[in-house]
Amino acid sequence: MAGSFNRITLVGNLVRDPEIRYVGSGAAVTKFTLAVNRRSKQQEETDFVDCVAWDKLAETCNTYLKKGMSCLVDGRLSIRSYETKEGEKRKAAEVVVNTMQMLDRPNRAGGDGGTYERPPRPAAADGAPAAAGSGGANYEDSLDEEEIPF
Repeated sequence: MAGSFNRITLVGNLVRDPEIRYVGSGAAVTKFTLAVNRRSKQQEETDFVDCVAWDKLAETCNTYLKKGMSCLVDGRLSIRSYETKEGEKRKAAEVVVNTMQMLDRPNRAGGDGGTYERPPRPAAADGAPAAAGSGGANYEDSLDEEEIPF
């Protein structure tokens, strides 16, 4: 059996301005929602997809993306479980963004936008990926559900 593959690329328009927060470790996390149109038989339907960016990419998304802008995101699909204050178990699907490309400018004047990528994780001295808490770690694996600000 072949290995698994988790990659998603979307082009859509921002539903609202991005929201930035900082987790306990000081890492920036920005959340935004893309409206992605698709054709279904004779009509067009819209899906609303939550996206999350971390670190420098989070700050870039928060600075340059604005409501209504068109952008392309590339990343991986993440489905996380959580419990509401009322004790109900829920799941949330979101795209963890690795690359974001603006397809127009904030003032909608056109242009080719710009591409912004999440920097690669630094490797440890032995060539293995950096350990959690070292600045380039996979934050989802090292964070407690209480730390996620959304």
